[in-house]
Amino acid sequence: MYRASDEVANEAWLAALDEAADRLDLPAPVRSRAADLFLSTVPEGDRSKKPALAAALYVATLTEGDRRSQGDVADAVGVSRLSVQQRWKDLMREAGLEPPSW
Repeated sequence: MYRASDEVANEAWLAALDEAADRLDLPAPVRSRAADLFLSTVPEGDRSKKPALAAALYVATLTEGDRRSQGDVADAVGVSRLSVQQRWKDLMREAGLEPPSW
């Protein structure tokens, strides 16, 4: 859960999320889930926000059934695949979801 003020404070990051989602041609439910995940777990430092955004977008593609590779999501956001790989499982757990065991 997040506050409305979080959405306002992270408006630029949400715009970046939409740009990355456009590059991946993702539907509205995936975008909405990614925004919710990002805002619910947004890190303090700006340096950590871009990788967190990528992880949120990747988890959203998994949970909404529109799977994309970690590399594709990382490229769309502009981070390394390793950034996504290191964060996505923890993000799922923080959101109360069970990461797949594949």
